[in-house]
Amino acid sequence: MTERVVSASREIAAAAPEIFELIADPSQQPRWDGNDNLSQAAAGQRIRSRGDMFVMTNTSGKVRENHVVEFVEGRRVAWTPAEPGQTPPGHLWRWELEPLDDGRTLVTHTYDWTNLTDERRLPRARSTTADNLRASLDRLARVASEQG
Repeated sequence: MTERVVSASREIAAAAPEIFELIADPSQQPRWDGNDNLSQAAAGQRIRSRGDMFVMTNTSGKVRENHVVEFVEGRRVAWTPAEPGQTPPGHLWRWELEPLDDGRTLVTHTYDWTNLTDERRLPRARSTTADNLRASLDRLARVASEQG
């Protein structure tokens, strides 16, 4: 059986609050997306709490509403994407940050499709690997270092 929770971690040479800003501001996400799936998000959608929703357009032009289901400022955020006006089909993207010291943070990126119900999305879910997640972590590290 295919693993339905995929995760990757990496130490990033930046403070947790700086990294979290890049993740919690959807307009920044296309800069570091290692899957080359995110095209754009309007400014002004900074995630502030569980229950928030932000809108993103992917590279194929499809709009997704991302429903925030976990949120701890500076430490953790997770969302479930859905087609506009639809119930999320059950996959989740999570980011967790663990400050190591003032200038280093352990960042863990997880894709969880345990509850995915949309059969059309299963091939894409199965193809999402730790390497895909690591690519986002590597790009995030590069963007964070450019800003620092």
